[in-house]
Amino acid sequence: MNKHVKNLAPETTDLSRRSFLVGTAATGLVLGYAGSGIDQALAAPAAANFEPSVWYAIAPDGLVTVTCGKADMGQHVASTMAQIVAEELGANWKDMRVQLASNDPKFNDPVLGAQITGGSWSTMMNFDAMSRAGAAGRIALTEAAAASMGVPASELVVRASTISHPKSKKSMSFAEVVKSGKATKTFTADDLKAIKLKSPDQYTMIGVSVPQLDIPLKVNGTAKYGIDVMLPGMVYGALVTPPVRYGATVKAVDDSAAKKVPGFIRAVTLDDKTTTTTGWVVAVANTYANAKKAAAALKIDYDGGPNAKLSSESLLTEAKRLQGLSDSGQFFVKDGDPNAAFGTAAKVLEAEYTTNINIHAPMEPMNATAEFKGDILHIYSGNQFATRSGAIAAGAAGIDPKFVVMHQMWLGGGFGRRLDADMMVPAVQAAKAVGKPVKVIYTRENDMTMDFSRPLTYQKVKAGVDGDGKLVALSHDVVSAWPTQRWGIPDFLSPSVDKKGPLDAFTVNGSDFFYTVPNHYVRAIKNEMAHNATPSGQLRSVAPGWTFWAVESMVDEIAHATGKDPALLRVELLDGKGKNDGGAQRLRNTLLAAMGLAGYGTKQLPKGEGMGVACVSSQERATASWTACVAHVAVAPSGEVTVKKLTVATDVGTQVNPDGIRAQVEGAALWGMSLALFEKATLKDGGIEQTNFDSYTPLRMSQLPEVAVNVIANGEKATGVGEPAVTVVAPAIGNAVFNAVGARVRGLPITAEAVKAAMKA
Repeated sequence: MNKHVKNLAPETTDLSRRSFLVGTAATGLVLGYAGSGIDQALAAPAAANFEPSVWYAIAPDGLVTVTCGKADMGQHVASTMAQIVAEELGANWKDMRVQLASNDPKFNDPVLGAQITGGSWSTMMNFDAMSRAGAAGRIALTEAAAASMGVPASELVVRASTISHPKSKKSMSFAEVVKSGKATKTFTADDLKAIKLKSPDQYTMIGVSVPQLDIPLKVNGTAKYGIDVMLPGMVYGALVTPPVRYGATVKAVDDSAAKKVPGFIRAVTLDDKTTTTTGWVVAVANTYANAKKAAAALKIDYDGGPNAKLSSESLLTEAKRLQGLSDSGQFFVKDGDPNAAFGTAAKVLEAEYTTNINIHAPMEPMNATAEFKGDILHIYSGNQFATRSGAIAAGAAGIDPKFVVMHQMWLGGGFGRRLDADMMVPAVQAAKAVGKPVKVIYTRENDMTMDFSRPLTYQKVKAGVDGDGKLVALSHDVVSAWPTQRWGIPDFLSPSVDKKGPLDAFTVNGSDFFYTVPNHYVRAIKNEMAHNATPSGQLRSVAPGWTFWAVESMVDEIAHATGKDPALLRVELLDGKGKNDGGAQRLRNTLLAAMGLAGYGTKQLPKGEGMGVACVSSQERATASWTACVAHVAVAPSGEVTVKKLTVATDVGTQVNPDGIRAQVEGAALWGMSLALFEKATLKDGGIEQTNFDSYTPLRMSQLPEVAVNVIANGEKATGVGEPAVTVVAPAIGNAVFNAVGARVRGLPITAEAVKAAMKA
């Protein structure tokens, strides 16, 4: 189970790819922030504003501008933060505005201690802090209004940006209180903790589907994405990337043909001390079109490096070899003694599950604009991890991180891709080389072949049942690259239970499920070959996207082997004993809700059709959103799978914006379906073969099924919704395929060829 980051203090100044961090201070990683030259939109509010918190300011006209410290990539998290503030502040929704935070350390996450957007953490981890910020503002405004009106503050009522005194019928708007200058109360950390927040039955804003504040900005074009940035004197960079994903070096560059391209300025070979990139060259020209022409004209001689002959097959072969070693990996879960239990089990099942390389491919390609103003480096880009990215930009420039100002832009999709900062490296080094602001824009081919992808995984699961068909033992080995270890941030790793050192829990989360199994082992095994050849990142849902594929498929296999209904077996296993108390019951209730909404077990389906179930505790055990899916599929004799309906139930505790949650769950479910049936990237000769959407084929609009969503809001702590539904869909579909035609497919994606082969087996 992960411990969440509060301090990103580096333990080393080594600049290897897996341990790179820049700058140290007594409080941890130095976040670059110079405090000058920042965009007007991100500048400190005028002195006349009332700022009860770093997270928002109230202007003399009564407008409340909330600063969102999270990346907004279409999930409307900025509006969510504003809605939480508005609830406790008592503001009218029409008065709320949002802006995105810079990398000023004051905007660090109140829990994680870092500016990072991922893990479905944003609402869950910031709900309390933003609520207290809103409440503090309400208290300060109320006390100021009481002084102005000459009435007791305890008799005032705050609603819709107005503070009223019912007895005297006096009232003041937020604008009037701010103009008075009497709102000056400040709060210590202890003061904030002592504030009594509203109970769910008192909410008037939380749980209401108010309009998302960012939509008008995106419709009228005033919301600026990284790709929209324009700076005086700016030129453009286009990449030439090597045929090998990682490890290649540039031996020579012939730019004689590029010099004939109008507007060509220079070809810059990256010297990336952060080792985020290897073997890249950026062609700089006066327009992006000319930069692309110049890039195409460059003749580059490469040394392919140590990974030039590797393929998906060699990565899988290595994974199987590592799994077969008794001493490889570290234990993530070590309960009881599965090996002994297997020896006395009435029946033992074994299965291998695989997933392939997957690509993020957000619609807005990777981009960054870099500009040096004296000693200050300005970066304009949409990024999910400002803490780490600012340090990498500084490392690429060879400067102290405190001299980096990051201008956060709206993101045209992220899904984990923009947790990385590779797009900043060529922009920074090109800007330094030519002495001008440089905007670098990836082509779709650059983006796909150089993605920090979801890793290829291999999992071996062994289960033992007793004479009554009860699951008594399960061992689970997970072999993959370790995306989080690649970041080089020790606090993002977790100690292994066998004390063999830290492991990347983001490769095994989900395997520590809420089923009661007395003997349970989980081994996290790092595939060093895959780790080096395919530097991996966090793709929406991270480890639960593959661990629950294995777990939920195996639970179904156990059910069929013991003659039990798969859904009822899950209900039986979710008994809430011991450490599973609380969580198991919520997951069981969610499963029952999905089954009821789908009509599971109540319908006689036509031949070739089936329903399958799965239930998960994503994103992490300690930060779970309880999610279940019933998939209804039809399987043709050719093996082609058509998903007719996905029914998803999710327990989110407290829902902030119901419409936003439903949209997130629907999108996550369809993303999960895309990964389950269609998406696959392959490595050949060290490079990713798929270069565009003609060869990497995600779900198309014509393939969309009906999606039914049941959101369970029970007033418990708010949880995340961006990722959990991704993880539950693939096993539900796989289980439905088996129920439809008896074909068990254990590899993702579930192709027609794989289904047909399994039907014949």
